[in-house]
Amino acid sequence: MKFLEKLRNLPERQRKIILWTVVIIIGILLFIFYIKSLKLRLESKSYEEIREQLKIPEFQERLKELPGIEMPEIEVPEISEEEWEKMKEGQNEEEIRELEEIFKKTQE
Repeated sequence: MKFLEKLRNLPERQRKIILWTVVIIIGILLFIFYIKSLKLRLESKSYEEIREQLKIPEFQERLKELPGIEMPEIEVPEISEEEWEKMKEGQNEEEIRELEEIFKKTQE
């Protein structure tokens, strides 16, 4: 009980430091215990048992059943020089630059 009395008489800052130090030490010990028990469990089972427990084959089969993503084909119309000049008329410089980039891409 003397220990608790001494602890209660300490300033709040020191009590907080002691509290967090104890919490961190307990956390580290629990983490080490978890890692060691995980290692023992993994060593005691074969690869096939682990794979069966994780249901990896079932998961792979479900992935195959999912519909695939299909990318649509986008057709870009061919633009002649005459059509290009008509498009440029009445456009400001920024729009003309954008149109030129599009035109260059269609020519490639």
